[in-house]
Amino acid sequence: MELKQQYLTAEEFATTFNLSKQYTRSLARKGVIPSEKFGNTWLIDRSIMSDRKFLFSVFPDVEDQKCQLKEDKIIALSFFSGAMGLDYGIGQAGIHFRLASEIDPNARKTILLNHPDIGLIGDIEKYSGDQIREYAGIAKETKIDLMVGGPPCQAFSTAGKREGFNDERGNVFLTFIDRIFELKPTVAVIENVRGLLSAPLTHRPHTQRGFGYPPLTPEEEKGRALAYIISLLEKGGYNVSFNLYNSANFGSPQIRERIVIFCTKNRKAPYLVPTHSVNGEYNLPKWRTFREVTDNLEEETLEYLSFPEYRLKYYRMLKAGQYWKNLPAEIQKEAMGASYFAGGGKTGFYRRLAWDKPSPTLVTDPTMPATDLAHPDKDRPLSIQEYMRIQEFPDTWKLWGSLKDRYRQIGNAVPVSLGKAIGNHIQKLLTDEPIEKFDGFNYSRYKNTSDIKFRELMHKREKVKKQPILDF
Repeated sequence: MELKQQYLTAEEFATTFNLSKQYTRSLARKGVIPSEKFGNTWLIDRSIMSDRKFLFSVFPDVEDQKCQLKEDKIIALSFFSGAMGLDYGIGQAGIHFRLASEIDPNARKTILLNHPDIGLIGDIEKYSGDQIREYAGIAKETKIDLMVGGPPCQAFSTAGKREGFNDERGNVFLTFIDRIFELKPTVAVIENVRGLLSAPLTHRPHTQRGFGYPPLTPEEEKGRALAYIISLLEKGGYNVSFNLYNSANFGSPQIRERIVIFCTKNRKAPYLVPTHSVNGEYNLPKWRTFREVTDNLEEETLEYLSFPEYRLKYYRMLKAGQYWKNLPAEIQKEAMGASYFAGGGKTGFYRRLAWDKPSPTLVTDPTMPATDLAHPDKDRPLSIQEYMRIQEFPDTWKLWGSLKDRYRQIGNAVPVSLGKAIGNHIQKLLTDEPIEKFDGFNYSRYKNTSDIKFRELMHKREKVKKQPILDF
């Protein structure tokens, strides 16, 4: 009897996890599943049933699950959650999430390793508002305070093809807006890349523009995707405000710009309250630096990818804060190859971080030639642990996957400090507290990125179109 309580047969394990008996016995024989053979029967210790790390290593994906948390004062839901950088930051402001939505298998495991009791769903397009409530453990009559999400940004990225809503990832953006209308949160927050400010609603390839082609239609003009989003949200009863925010202005040791859209049922949201400034303007502390957050890491404990030897040759010629243009003039063409003749500043090639400045924007792979992120002194890319410090995840945060998987999850995250600033803002919006204004503050490195300036620009374009064309 005691043996039966301690062990599962291979057949029972297979039934529990919807595996074939043959596959389960194969896992047992290979030692993947800790087990012992008694006669012709494999017996598996029941204790591994609650070992998430073991189960995650056996199964390619994890199942959706319903929230097991007690109801909080603020009812909050997260979508496109990734490694939960934004959610963790908002949590620092006292708002905790009942539900996460994510399709990436490794990120789903990361979510459950850090929040085992959270509700978890997959592709937002496959769940109605009622089903989302069910997984979040929220009754139909319970008011939802907050929905947060960063729909996939590649469709709008300035580095991509800019397909906008022609791209299926762009369409997920519209699905998210549909769910906002279904669930009716008091506040919804949408974060995205800078490219959203200039993305068209319909993309026309550059090879089909200019002489010999018809002029761009209104839908093909810059900014039309965002204008459409604003129009939808306002028709749905929300006040909309947004700006482009450099995370360094909120305490992050990283120069990373994200557009943050606040959709509110009550008053229109003012802009975020900065906590830092580049040179101490507005009596705020100066930007934080790479040295400040990584100085106490021990080199022998770090995990990182490697640069190929042929590129290390050039890195060894560079000091902290330098890049390819700091190589000897006679070496530059050799180091850059065909990229030497390409346009643009190419500042990401052979780039070493500076010790006493914030990091450049973290990318999903620090070894890619055009977006290198090398350590200031060591002949290697930034490590996983340095990535985590720059994005401000705690050292105890668990990430699931290979080195490349973990780099990608951290690189895609929103810096925690920016998340905390958003969380503090939400708290004040929900309680109708006054919010300090910083008139004239440079929230990002770019001009005319606020909702006010964006609306002015779109209005000006409309006026120009309506002017009569004089035929000389």
